[in-house]
Parts: sequence; C-alpha cells; structure tokens
Amino acid sequence: MKRAGIQEIAAQAKVSIGTVDRALHGRDGISEATREKVLRVAKQLGYEPNLAARALKVGRANLRIGVCIPQEIHFFYDQVRAGIFDEAKRQGHWAVEILYKPVPSLGEGEAAALRELLASDLHGLIVTPGNPKVVDPIISRAEKDGVRVVCTTTDAPESGRSAMVAVEPRLAGSLAAELLAKFLPEGSSAIAVTGMLRTVEHRLKTEGFSETFRRLCRGGKVAGVIEGHEAEQETYAKTRAMLDKDAGIRGIYVSTVNCLPVCQAIGELKLKNTVKLVTTDLFAEMVPYIKDGTIAASIYQRPYVQGQHALRILVDHLVNGIALGGENYLNPSIALLSNLSLFRETAPQGRSAITHIGVPRSGRGGRRGSQDQGRSPIQPLRGSA
Repeated sequence: MKRAGIQEIAAQAKVSIGTVDRALHGRDGISEATREKVLRVAKQLGYEPNLAARALKVGRANLRIGVCIPQEIHFFYDQVRAGIFDEAKRQGHWAVEILYKPVPSLGEGEAAALRELLASDLHGLIVTPGNPKVVDPIISRAEKDGVRVVCTTTDAPESGRSAMVAVEPRLAGSLAAELLAKFLPEGSSAIAVTGMLRTVEHRLKTEGFSETFRRLCRGGKVAGVIEGHEAEQETYAKTRAMLDKDAGIRGIYVSTVNCLPVCQAIGELKLKNTVKLVTTDLFAEMVPYIKDGTIAASIYQRPYVQGQHALRILVDHLVNGIALGGENYLNPSIALLSNLSLFRETAPQGRSAITHIGVPRSGRGGRRGSQDQGRSPIQPLRGSA
C-alpha cells in the first residue's frame, strides 16, 4: 500500500503543501486550528515521515539539546539524567548532541546555567525549574527565539514553555494522604516535609496532601509543613524539633527524596512504631528503613522515565513535527516491601545502569563521587560544576 504523502494531506485538509509542511514540522506561520486540522488528517491517513530522507536533511550532530537539572539530591536526579542520556544514545540516527550544564541543587545558580546553555545555539532545552520567578523570563525568551523548552520533574507554567513531563504533583500528595488516612485512626495529626514551597511541584504536592488528608482522615489535621530546602541537616533539625514539640503527630509525608534525615529523627526518638512515614521515590539506602517498618510506603515518581520521555518528545517534535503536548503526566507507583525488587533503583541492574559523566559531586552529605569520562553524544558544557 502506498504511503500517504503531504500532497494527499493537503488535498484532504484543503490547505497548501506549505501549510502541511509547517504543521508537520512545528513551524510558525499558521494558526493552531489549522495545525490541529492538518495533524488530524495526517493521522487519519496514517502518514509516516520518510526517516531516511529526513536524516539527510537534518544531517549529523545537528540537534543540540541543552540539559539543566540539579546534581543533588543525586538519588533522584541521577535517574533523571540516566533516562535523558540513554534516550540520546537510542536516538543515534539523529546524532543528538547533549550539552549538559547541571546546577548543584534545585534552584541554585539556574539563571546563569540557562543563559550559558542558551548562548550555545540550542534547538531544545530540558530544565528542572527550581525558582520559576527567576527562570520564567529566561524560558520565555528562549521560546521566542525558537528554542523549545521542556520542563521535567517540576514546572514553570507561566513561562511559556512548550511542555512539561512529571508525575502530577497534587495526585502524588493525594496518594500519600490516602495511604496515611488508611494507616492511621480517626482524629490523627500529620505533618508534611517538603523542599521549597516556591517550587511548583513541592507546593502542589503539599496542597494535595493537606486537602486529601483532612478529607479522608475523619477529624484529622495537618499540624504543620516543614521546608527543608533539600538540605539534610536542616530537614533533620526541623523534623526533630517538630516531633519534640508535638507528641501527637502520628503521620509524616516527605514529598521529596530527602527522607533519610526524617528516618534518623524517627529512629532517635524511638517513634518507629508510633509514627507512620510515607516517603517519595526509592534508592538503595531507603531499603533498610522499609524492611524495618520505619517507612510504611513510598510514592515512586519514575525519574528515569521522566528524563527519557522529556528527551523523546523533544526530539520527536524537532525531527518529525509531533506536537509536544503541554502537560505530560506520568502515573506514579507505590513502593512497598513486597515489590521492592521490581524497581530499577533497588535491582542490581538498576544500580549499574547509571553512567556518571565526569561531573564531580558537591560536598553535601550522603553523596558519592565519580570520575568516569562521558563519551559523545553527551557533552558536559564547559565550566560545568
């Protein structure tokens, strides 16, 4: 059967061939209504782009993608980075070049890092925006200059970014609240431990948790919200102080991967059998706390898939004109003792799957270093910390 081409699409959509080309390749110059009509007709006709011809047109090493995500907390962001880099290797026929400019931690130095990346003639950018007020105008300018921006893990919805890939944060918070409401008796008191409420993901998780816990735990209340700023010592000190002050706390939700300081505080106060703890994501150091009952459950956000999907949709858009789709929400999983072995972070092959690309770690606690040298197409941007 002959494959449908742009002439057939143009005829059925009653537009010019140039309009079809703009719609399929994501170019400006047509209305969104026209673009949607052309894409709908193309899908109905089963249109498939000629990849061989497109490869000749795009050329080698012609897609330059900037990546600006945090290094820490590495338990989570190593997985996001591995997903991005592995997908870049799988896209080898397009010769995707990754310019990697990490920031030390969420929201730290991100404006300078983004400006440096955007000075490198990018086609697309993947970013984890810690402080939307700072990065919104930078992302908006990038989009106006034709650089397509995909946010991952957390969002900058007012920035004009093309898309985002993440677990829906209110849903994640609501899942944690529902679990605690099932674990705890009526009238229980709980607290939320997060990173920074200025970060969209952290704020929405906290809101989802608070609303759902009050609704599902009859007579229950959220006694407080701790901002730990992703710092282990600060999170430990604030959690310990809250537990010392309020002996009635029976549930804790940690909305970021920074749960070890909370486990430490619970252990020191001998509250393992008194306080139910629901955490976020998974890494090997959490396993003993799950096995001994300190952690009752964890909301797994699929960080590897987040990174993988962010790069995949960006390349599909740049090469094939496929719409980026705005919000791309992933369905979270719940990690329990019985299914620990199914997660890549705790399985032997998961731990060996992460390639370190010659980026030294910062001096924060609980980190590990690596001097492994990355290979093309993954290029740390000059000056990366």
